[in-house]
Amino acid sequence: MTEESAADAPLAPPGEVAPAPELVSEPARLMLHMPVDIRSVSLALLAALAALFVLHWAQAVFIPVMLSVIFSYALSPVVNWLQARRVPRWLGSAILMLTIVGVVSGSAYLLRNEASQLVDALPAAAQKFSKAIKARSGKQDSTLEAVQKAASQLEQAAQESAAVPGNRGAMRVVVESPRFNVRDYLWSGTKGLMTLVGQMTAVLFLTYFLMVSGDAFRRKLVRVAGTTLSRKKITLQALNEITGQIQRYLQMQLFTSALVGVLTWAALLAIGLENAAVWGVVAGVLNLIPYVGALITAGASALVAFLQFGNLNMALLVGGASLAIHTVVGNLLTPWLTSRTSRMSPVAVFVGLLAWGWLWGVWGLLLGIPILMIVKSVCDRVDDLKPIGEFLGS
Repeated sequence: MTEESAADAPLAPPGEVAPAPELVSEPARLMLHMPVDIRSVSLALLAALAALFVLHWAQAVFIPVMLSVIFSYALSPVVNWLQARRVPRWLGSAILMLTIVGVVSGSAYLLRNEASQLVDALPAAAQKFSKAIKARSGKQDSTLEAVQKAASQLEQAAQESAAVPGNRGAMRVVVESPRFNVRDYLWSGTKGLMTLVGQMTAVLFLTYFLMVSGDAFRRKLVRVAGTTLSRKKITLQALNEITGQIQRYLQMQLFTSALVGVLTWAALLAIGLENAAVWGVVAGVLNLIPYVGALITAGASALVAFLQFGNLNMALLVGGASLAIHTVVGNLLTPWLTSRTSRMSPVAVFVGLLAWGWLWGVWGLLLGIPILMIVKSVCDRVDDLKPIGEFLGS
């Protein structure tokens, strides 16, 4: 007891014992006991890092497999409909795959002239755009060029001041960088094209085999899930939810991409841009790539518009119209449809797209959301993984 508390204590009458002063006690603190097994956490972290390394190292295998699985989910309803009309599954799958290849090849053949004109016009548009920027700024050299010239002059002065007088007779060796070799460039481009063609061929055949197999893999997964009926039921529910979510997501993506393509074609045709149909197709295809596709379409269309009209205002109008269409559809319609189909958190989707884009590049941006849907459906039905599903959910 302190002196202040003793002085404030009431005095007792003579012959009586003074009451004990009340002790001021702090409220009891609530302690949350969470047992953490350091060994388990460390093993889980090492396993996650190993999985990321394998996914990045073996992306040439995982990307075609994931593309084939997604395509098989999207095309299976058509094959099932044909099978209900007494068309054999192998024949219906073959007809569907040949129809898709024919439509894509025919569209590319019809638009080949416009696409070649567009590709030929891009270098001239870039050069003309650079000259216009210089003329509009009123300076012959840009700020970056001025900084580069100043840096080169400073580097030359430093080399002259650091020269040793005693070595004036020594021979100076200058290492020149290798010149641009067209054959090396063509060879690397041909290798990349052949790799892409090989991967697309593998995707076509694997998609065909997955559609022909039908529910065989699903029945095998249910069979190996466990001996109890509850485990088989949970596995079947997870597989049905994964199938439904992926199919609804792909239908939503197809609808929004077609809408973006039609709106872009109509807007650019009204403005008067040449090859508006090509730009509609490009906008619809690039709409499948989240965030990046809209910027590529807007920048390229603005560049070509400047080449055609020779005016920066028209270039900004074309690029702004394309970007506005992507923004309205992507920020209003797509989130509403996505929330109805996947029940995913927007923050989790954005972070997941960043992670998969870092792992697999453009393919990661295309496959990121379906992979997150699969992960969430599995985590929601496994007790140890339910916290992950809770973080991914909306």
